[in-house]
Amino acid sequence: MRRRHTQNHAGTRSSAFILVVGLALAMPAIAVAQSPPDLSGVWGILRGGGEFGAPPAGELILRPEYAADYEAAQAATAAATARGEPPAPTSFCLPYGVPTMMAVAVYPVEIIQTERQVTIIAEAFSEVRRIYMNEPQLAWDEVPPGYYGHSVGQWDGDTLVIETVGIKESVRGYQGMPHSPQMRVTERLRLLAPDILHDEITLDDPVVLEEPVTYTIAYRRIPGYKMVEFVCDNNREYVDENGVIRMRLGGGN
Repeated sequence: MRRRHTQNHAGTRSSAFILVVGLALAMPAIAVAQSPPDLSGVWGILRGGGEFGAPPAGELILRPEYAADYEAAQAATAAATARGEPPAPTSFCLPYGVPTMMAVAVYPVEIIQTERQVTIIAEAFSEVRRIYMNEPQLAWDEVPPGYYGHSVGQWDGDTLVIETVGIKESVRGYQGMPHSPQMRVTERLRLLAPDILHDEITLDDPVVLEEPVTYTIAYRRIPGYKMVEFVCDNNREYVDENGVIRMRLGGGN
């Protein structure tokens, strides 16, 4: 009798185990929320091609009513550069603004990441932009026009998607292109490797552009780098009545 009772008890435990395993297999998997990747740190421009280089940029196609003036301005800038005359905004100590500040010469950018805000600081001219996380975007005509506009962000998997509106018209965009107040800048920041970051930038302007244009900036993380102060303090240069940049001499203000 004891042996029979022991066998029945063992059979009951075996059946219970099978039942539990069966229920576990039948239950849907519960998704575990993952933390977003950490983009914090200082990032330098990654030049050249290679495995992690930036892909080719899209073609910049302006509407006909803007194309002629743009091409003339580009030709004038090229001629001034050949003469050794620095183009604006550098010569006037003006900020580059969004999106140009994301890649100025060899100067790095620093990303400070928190749950509610991502802050990007460019070493060149010490420009600062703030991306407010998980907030609704404003309409372009609700934003006071400025150099950096109004930026909101959200995570799309492992990609930080940033949308910016409210860039004033005097701030030149990609390749010095003109734009209207309706321009919208969409960025997708994603780590390709632990120390490689890509910023895919799309400019959409229904007034000036025939179609949106997309280009990518590639960065490499610079461990241990400390950003330095970069202040433009230049009141020596001015634009004369003919549009020529000249330097004040003597005791002029």
